[in-house]
Amino acid sequence: MTTAEWSLVRGLDSRHSSPTDTRQTDADPNLELLRELSESNFEHLFPWSPTRAAVVADLATCRDSDVEYLRSTKDYVGFLEKRLSAADISGFALMYMGIAGLRAFIQSNITGPPLLFFPERALLPEELAEEPEFCKELSRSIIASLSVDGETAYHLTPNVLLLAFGKVVLNSSVLREDSKLETLSWWRARVNFLHQRILSEATATLHNVIYEDIEKLSDRISSQDSDLRAKFLIEKALIDTYFSYDSSALKGLEEAARITGLKYAITGVLGKRTKFQQTDTSQLVVLARSAEGGPSRVTAKPKTLGLNDDTILEAVSFTPKSTQVQTESTLSAELASLDPGSQPQLQPLDAAVLLLITETIRNTNPADGITREEMLPYAERVLQHSVNWEIYTLGLLIRSRIEGYRSRTVERGLLQLQAVVDQVIADTTGTDISYGSNNSVSTFLPKLKEDEVAPVKERLLYIHQLSVPTRWELEAELASRWVSLGGIRAALEIYERLEMWAEVALCWAAIEKEDKARAVIRDQLFHPLKSEDDSGGGQKEIEPAPPNAPRLWCILGDIEQDPNHYERAWEVSKGRYARAKRSLGRHYFAQREYQKSAEMYTESLKQNPLNGPSWFALGCCWLELENWEGAVESFSRTVSLDETDAEAWSNLATALLRRKTELPAQSEWRNSDLDQNPEEGETDYENGVEGQMVVDKENNKRSALRALKKATSLKNDSWKLWENLLLISASVSPPAYPDVVTALRRIIEIRKDSAGETAIDVDILEILVRHIITSDMESSNPTGYDPKKPGLQRMVVELMEKDVVPLITTDGRLWKIYAKLALWRKKPKDALDAEEKAWRTANSRPGIVDGTEKEWDELVGATIDLVDAYQSLGEMERTEGLGSGEPVAKDWRFKARTTVRGVMGQGRQNWEDTKGWERLRESLEGLKA
Repeated sequence: MTTAEWSLVRGLDSRHSSPTDTRQTDADPNLELLRELSESNFEHLFPWSPTRAAVVADLATCRDSDVEYLRSTKDYVGFLEKRLSAADISGFALMYMGIAGLRAFIQSNITGPPLLFFPERALLPEELAEEPEFCKELSRSIIASLSVDGETAYHLTPNVLLLAFGKVVLNSSVLREDSKLETLSWWRARVNFLHQRILSEATATLHNVIYEDIEKLSDRISSQDSDLRAKFLIEKALIDTYFSYDSSALKGLEEAARITGLKYAITGVLGKRTKFQQTDTSQLVVLARSAEGGPSRVTAKPKTLGLNDDTILEAVSFTPKSTQVQTESTLSAELASLDPGSQPQLQPLDAAVLLLITETIRNTNPADGITREEMLPYAERVLQHSVNWEIYTLGLLIRSRIEGYRSRTVERGLLQLQAVVDQVIADTTGTDISYGSNNSVSTFLPKLKEDEVAPVKERLLYIHQLSVPTRWELEAELASRWVSLGGIRAALEIYERLEMWAEVALCWAAIEKEDKARAVIRDQLFHPLKSEDDSGGGQKEIEPAPPNAPRLWCILGDIEQDPNHYERAWEVSKGRYARAKRSLGRHYFAQREYQKSAEMYTESLKQNPLNGPSWFALGCCWLELENWEGAVESFSRTVSLDETDAEAWSNLATALLRRKTELPAQSEWRNSDLDQNPEEGETDYENGVEGQMVVDKENNKRSALRALKKATSLKNDSWKLWENLLLISASVSPPAYPDVVTALRRIIEIRKDSAGETAIDVDILEILVRHIITSDMESSNPTGYDPKKPGLQRMVVELMEKDVVPLITTDGRLWKIYAKLALWRKKPKDALDAEEKAWRTANSRPGIVDGTEKEWDELVGATIDLVDAYQSLGEMERTEGLGSGEPVAKDWRFKARTTVRGVMGQGRQNWEDTKGWERLRESLEGLKA
């Protein structure tokens, strides 16, 4: 452990000495425990060792009644709590032993190497530790007791006794009452988070207790101790990432990097990626430098496999002096000077920050190639040097996950994952010392020699800042990788060895062998058939049901499409398994029984209120049922859990628009005020149940506008979202004109290739142009258009010239809007040109002369408008182009008469003597005069 870690274990009291100071041993016997803990000599802290610690020896000295209680009930938690309340042990010593139990469990299930002691003999009364059958039953009982909110732990978790010991001790009331243990809440958060990680899903109960302890620590850990503060921020970011609070996690990582002095940037550097590449292209790379440089010594690292591809290079070959900054700001001098292919070694905490950033990238971006391309440079930067065994292991895992999606690297990704799995299996298995464990398995690759691996002290040094999976999670990930590659048989062998029967069934279902999948599930839930003639319905359920029975029932329900199985899952879990109700909610929603679906999702959320998809589905139910207030609440909870869900933000906006936020009327309001037309003001007034109530539609609209702006920022390529934003921003009072312009432009950019000019909302565009013209004309000091002045006017003009005008083909209204804008800008020539084009769009319409009289009248109207434009603009002085100062159209009378005569000639046969014809004749007479 580092110096800061000593402060963490010992507490924040500066009066305590370092455990390396042997002069303090006699004065403070707890330092002997602390020294063994610092070296991860867990075998010296438990009672079977010759150097047994008094603390556990006292716990192991049990009365016969305590032994019989444990033998009969298998309630290790209750047994240990009794011993803790009766034992006379110092708070520090007890906390140290709880930490030892936690870290020994991590060693045996995550990091290795194998434990050098028997947990059962260390933590159980001697007479019970020598009974293998009892130890098996006790392990099953402990695993069952670890279930929280219906979510279960892996039923073959090895050495679970250590986790139970650490969790009970660190969460005990005995320690909570000791005010000297200032960092107990940190260790309690660590053990509770580890408990959460071994469960199948996130739970609200553990979420609350973990964050309760984190809040206590936030102010206690001073920023003066940079190493300790950085560790806390990284751990909190890791927990935030697990619970999908990715924005909070990223902020914490940025602060941690600032504290440690890490400088990093992702940028583009010219280089070659393939062996036959002739031209350098920009390659993504992470440039990073620690404040103090990395460790001087080279640490051991897990086996790393080469790519060995006939095309792709092992690493990018960068061109010297070719850094191309891809960000908005320039690189700092200390980063720009780095050689991308040979960067200095990082400090371990800085490497942990970079690896955790990849998790936030994955969680906040679509699961596609671009996201993986952004993640890979961070992992490759960490893998340039070995700074710590577990950090390097996690880097290899992240890289292998990314490479699993590339055809050229998928083989190395799979083999590297296999190598990591083999190493972890070898390091966590060793001699099969755990009663009833199913640990002993062969490995694909040979085991590393003892001098090639890191000691346990180094492996545990930064384990709480890393998201390294457990051994069985790694093996399950390997099986999942085989499934993605079509290796069902290899995956089945792994799942069957791990006794993950739910995954076995899902494998069979994935290859459309539902009968085998059904049989696997039923074998776990029912006793074997007595005869071949018995049907499945005649089987008797196994009692007591296995811990994962609720999940098995739900999978059986998915396979057989039988909602009764979901109901059974709920019953077996005693109303705790949230997924059962979620499955029922999904079933009823598909049947369009929205009320029942809402009830099911509501029940599931009582058990697990952290499930964002359930809140989203409940909100959809409320939308269908027109329960707008319920929809607002549901989608608000959805976006609070995952603020990157664009669809949830959009649906929230919809619900906000429809709901009625009622406020009690105030006494000074008059009846005349309550009777006003809501369309004429900003507020709509309606009668409530008790007297007059105010329905604040404007506030709802503005809230909806904010939600839609968030949705469009997350899903920038959805024109439907932008269209909704356009309508809402135009309807609020006063309209949000900058948002109107932004939405119009984005819709045109997205739809112009497929929809052309129909992508333009002409009505809203006309309102927008009218607004900037009238607001200028009605101001006390009209200034006209100033192209150098930023603001709404320039935004509208640029929208018209760059986005709208290039799309106009057949819609004359668009040309007329442009003509008004040009005239306001004092460009009469452009205005007249636009009027002429508007008339041409009407005149060139196929069959307009031979159509209905209505169509003929439209052409007549367009012609009269053009004549009016000639009269008003023709003699004006031109301000644009080479002919500046000359009349806009000297021959405007001739053009006007020619236009009218041409239209009359077209319509003579069909429309002579009609009202439209008379209008044209009168206009022609006026031009002659």
